[in-house]
Amino acid sequence: MSGEYAVDVRDGRVGQVMGRVGGYVQLRPVGGGREWDCPPEAVGEATVGEVLRARVRQINQDGRLP
Repeated sequence: MSGEYAVDVRDGRVGQVMGRVGGYVQLRPVGGGREWDCPPEAVGEATVGEVLRARVRQINQDGRLP
């Protein structure tokens, strides 16, 4: 499952699966950043559309001027 994308169904965040630690699945935001722990029962499969939306959201955020 590592390297795949998943949805944290608790809040809808999409992240890349980085691995499992202490019974939790570790997810990293699509554009990179700090990982978060998600209980396995709250991990859902991310659709292609959800991953693309997360990527576009990150690109738009990165492109904003200060």
